[in-house]
Amino acid sequence: MLVIQKYGGSSLADIKCMENAAKRIISYAQKGCKLVVVLSAQGSHTDELLNLAKSYNHEGSKRELDMLLACGEQQSIALMSLMLARFGYAAKSLNAFQAGITTNSNYTTSRIKNINTARILSELEQNNIVIVAGFQGINHLNDITTLGRGGSDTTAVALSAALNATLCEIYTDVDGVYSADPRIVKNAKKLKEISYFEMLEMAALGAKVLQKRSVGLAKKYGVKLIVSSSFNNCSGTTIKEECLTEDVFISGVALDIDIIRINICDIIDAPGAWFKVFSVMNSANISIDFIQQTKTDKATLDISFTIGQNDFDAAKDVIQKNKCRLGYQVLKHNNELAKLSVVSSGMATHPGVPSIMFEALFDAGVTTDSVCTSEIRTSVLINRHDAKRAANAVHNKFLSKDYIKT
Repeated sequence: MLVIQKYGGSSLADIKCMENAAKRIISYAQKGCKLVVVLSAQGSHTDELLNLAKSYNHEGSKRELDMLLACGEQQSIALMSLMLARFGYAAKSLNAFQAGITTNSNYTTSRIKNINTARILSELEQNNIVIVAGFQGINHLNDITTLGRGGSDTTAVALSAALNATLCEIYTDVDGVYSADPRIVKNAKKLKEISYFEMLEMAALGAKVLQKRSVGLAKKYGVKLIVSSSFNNCSGTTIKEECLTEDVFISGVALDIDIIRINICDIIDAPGAWFKVFSVMNSANISIDFIQQTKTDKATLDISFTIGQNDFDAAKDVIQKNKCRLGYQVLKHNNELAKLSVVSSGMATHPGVPSIMFEALFDAGVTTDSVCTSEIRTSVLINRHDAKRAANAVHNKFLSKDYIKT
């Protein structure tokens, strides 16, 4: 039985946490499992390295940034291998090059292209526990690349698919996926299971449990995925194909306060205006949401959309550099908004779900700025100052109506 385990930064924050993770790894080895363990950087080490880089050069090369940020995971895997050896278990640490993980060359946001599993399989045949650096890969130039924040999740799922593992376990500081962020919503309930589609939406809409790319990979390759706490033995949440049911449930309430709305004003109203905006944002590898168009009384358009706060500098830069191409007059932004979403696979056939959401917002006196819907989610933009109150109100309304599956 081959098991892939991934431990996040909070699960490795100090020597006590590392020992706890090592004992969990050993418990699987004692059962006769083959193990590939993917590690993140310890604690907040990645943020510390990022801040260090900014102190030297706020707008430095992304290639050099990847060289620096990848150090955190390499520290983790070496220390874990040393600790396992102390407990009498043979372990071999592998960086991305040694583990055969190749990516494209989008530094800081690279994507995995292929995994050559020969070295990993060789180490497993020698009964070694294989400890792999998450978050990183190697491009065609043999440069180190990184997979974006939360990229160790993607490393673990990709390895699970490449190695045809029996199970992929993601260990974090919460004991599963909740119906809302338990740090924000007091009555959040742990979910026993959730579908790939629902988890993908939750991750994309602000839930911090898993990187959304890892969920997409898990669905594509049918990877059995379980999210659990590394600090207790409670059962976690299984992420799987959707169960067949006509019961109406919501999977969760997601809140994202790390957004900014961009408003490109007075664009010439001519064919191709939307294409130009989308192509410019795509050139900077920036995902957008809440896309809206408003016609002005000057035969021009205002086009607005939301992006992640971390993408703001890059978005502003690429839009300004393409001002002549886009043909706009004014660029504005609003960083006082939050995105609140309800996710439910039954939403398409049960219009009552959005109705309950808006009832809760009305009762709480929360004004909505704009609305975006799909077959599986309803999202609203609200004032950031109302965000936590609104999330609790919406979650508790669904909970009172027994609409949350646990």
